[in-house]
Amino acid sequence: MKRLLLLLLMMGIYMNAQTQRFIYELQFKMDSTKNQHEKLNFVLDVNPKDVKYYEYDYLKSDSINKKNGNYTHQYGGWFPSLKRERNSFKNQNYELIGHDMFTFPTEDKISWNLTKKTKKFGEYTLQKATTNFGGRGWIAWFNKDINISEGPYKFRGLPGLIFQLEDSGSNFIFTLIKNNNLKETYDTVGFVETFYGTKPLEVSEKLRIKKKMDFYNDPLQDMRKDFKENMQGEMFVMGTKITSKEQFNELSKKLQEMLRKTNNPIELNKAMKY
Repeated sequence: MKRLLLLLLMMGIYMNAQTQRFIYELQFKMDSTKNQHEKLNFVLDVNPKDVKYYEYDYLKSDSINKKNGNYTHQYGGWFPSLKRERNSFKNQNYELIGHDMFTFPTEDKISWNLTKKTKKFGEYTLQKATTNFGGRGWIAWFNKDINISEGPYKFRGLPGLIFQLEDSGSNFIFTLIKNNNLKETYDTVGFVETFYGTKPLEVSEKLRIKKKMDFYNDPLQDMRKDFKENMQGEMFVMGTKITSKEQFNELSKKLQEMLRKTNNPIELNKAMKY
C-alpha cells in the first residue's frame, strides 16, 4: 500500500512516460455456488495510443522467453486479454479455448451513475459509482484527481482512475495494489497479439460459442490424438498418468463437470449454456 501511494503521488512527474502500468489483484469465484475466492494479479498498461489488459503471469513467461530467445515457456490464462485504443469502448478480445487462441471484437459501452459518496483509500479520497454491465451490478471506487479514465477489464469511462471494483454478488473483487511508470511501451506481441508466436484466429461471436461448445464436448480431443501406447506415462491429465486410451472417456467427463462448475464469467450474460 505504501509503495502504491508513493508511486501514485509521483505520477504527475511522469505523465509523459511511455506506459503507466497498474497492477490489480482480483479475488474471484470460479464456482459461484461456493463462497470461496481465488486470487490472480492483472496488468493494465495505459500506453500513449492504446490500453492493454492481461494476466500478470503472462509477463513472467514473456520474461523467460525473451531471455532464452524462444517461446518454449508458455502460460495459458484463465481470463481473456484485451486491447483497445485510448478513450475507446471498442475492445479486441483474445481468448484461450483449449490450446488455441481466438480473437474477436466487442463494443462495450458502460454508462455510469456517479454518487456523492466517498471513502478513504490510504491517502486518497475515492468516489463511488455504479453500473450494470454483463448481467451484473457493479460498484466502482475511483479517484478523480488521477486523470486517467481507465480501470480493470472493460471498465472505463469514469472521470478518474478506478481503484476498487466489485460486483453485487462479490464474485469478482478488483483492488489496485501497485503502479509502475515505464520509460517505453512494453512489447506484448508474444502473448497478447499472438499466442507465443502463433497468430490467433479471428472469429465471430457465433463461431466463438461453437468453438467453446466443441471443446466442452471433447476437451481431450487433441491429447487423445497424440497419445501412443508406448509413451510410458509421459502424458498427465488432472494429475492422472495416462497409460491407455480408455482413460480419456472418464477424464473427459471430469473435465466437463469442472467446466460446468466454473461457468461463471465476468460477463454473466455470456455464460455458456452447457
